[in-house]
Amino acid sequence: MDLSVIILNYNTKDFLLPCIKGMVQYTSDLDYEIIIVDNASTDGSAAYVKEYLLPRFPQVKLLESQKNKGFSAGNNLGITRSSGKYVLVMNSDIVILDNSLKAMVAYMDNHPKVGIAGPRLLSPDGSLQYFVYEFPTPHVLFYRRTPLARFGFAQKAIQKYLMMDWDHTDNRPVDWVQGSCMIARRTAIKEVGLMDEQYFLFLEDTDWCRRFWKKNWEVRYLSDIEIIHYHGRASVASHFYLSLFNKMSWIHLASAIKYFKKWGLSLPIKN
Repeated sequence: MDLSVIILNYNTKDFLLPCIKGMVQYTSDLDYEIIIVDNASTDGSAAYVKEYLLPRFPQVKLLESQKNKGFSAGNNLGITRSSGKYVLVMNSDIVILDNSLKAMVAYMDNHPKVGIAGPRLLSPDGSLQYFVYEFPTPHVLFYRRTPLARFGFAQKAIQKYLMMDWDHTDNRPVDWVQGSCMIARRTAIKEVGLMDEQYFLFLEDTDWCRRFWKKNWEVRYLSDIEIIHYHGRASVASHFYLSLFNKMSWIHLASAIKYFKKWGLSLPIKN
């Protein structure tokens, strides 16, 4: 099998049909499977998949988790139950354009040193989403969540972290790609390991890409392959005082503490 698509779903039932329809429409030339992992949704997602999607789309399989254990654990469940040469981890709010999945598989086939790759993500209005980043430092993550983000020195550091200072029409190696849409080579996953389940949400994709680089697998940004992403990942409130009462802020902080405890405060040395 060429490709296993893992769609992690948590209370996003309304996005599933357009996501699946676009994939089926444009992916007829691949031998692929679509695995929907329902992360203990409460909106009737699992029943909807069983009653509506499974009878209409034979490529679709459903895995139900009895508990929401987070982004890493949910995707790992799908990866371990999949069989494709490549694994595409993607959110349910992704819409496939043209032959983008076939193009990603072809790229991976032609570049055997690449372990993970991510496409160019666009908002529905066609605007670019900043989807690839440099590895984080504690001060950059701190700047982004505090009033310091208003100052020039912090803005410069944040823009560099978000890689806003280079041409996103350029295919190139990057530190990491966001987990909302990333294709990974199964042989590389076997060497590197699955996503680290100590992260409930945020920085698990950063950690995974860093582990790929550590094992000498490249991570690439594919600017010539475009995909629509309707909603960004659940975001942390940008206002510092509001963020103190935002659950996502505390989840992000917990993940950051785990990340820097694991990797230390310094950036990796690049060859």
